Amino acid sequence: MNMSIKTGTLSDLKINIKIKLASLWAAVMCCYIYGDYFSLYVPKQIEKFINVQTLLDAPEKLLGGSILMAIPSLMIFLSIALKASINRWLNIIFGIIYTAIMVLIATTSGGSWWMFYKFLAILESILTLLIVWNAVKWPKQFENLKI
Repeated sequence: MNMSIKTGTLSDLKINIKIKLASLWAAVMCCYIYGDYFSLYVPKQIEKFINVQTLLDAPEKLLGGSILMAIPSLMIFLSIALKASINRWLNIIFGIIYTAIMVLIATTSGGSWWMFYKFLAILESILTLLIVWNAVKWPKQFENLKI
């Protein structure tokens, strides 16, 4: 009896840089959403939102917070839709800005009830650093020029 066994390696497609960046921004947004949602489970947190002045205690501050959170949401789409040159720079700039914000949050969040928030802030920092890294290393296309 003659048997043949096929062997091979798993197929791995090269992922377009735009898809990578959009996926990283989507992962960042999921962490943001879960962090804010889980913060509602911290004891006395809901009462603080209702009764005490908070960081977002005025209409202008809510608008500012909304703009701050709209940018990563928009970057999911913009990372796919924009032309490479502007896309690359926006990912580098916003990646650095949001990394700095998350490092600040990770280093200033305190208390055992906020360990989840520190963890997510560190994870978000890593994800935004990956955005910057991928944008900096954006693949270049070379053409043969006749001289």
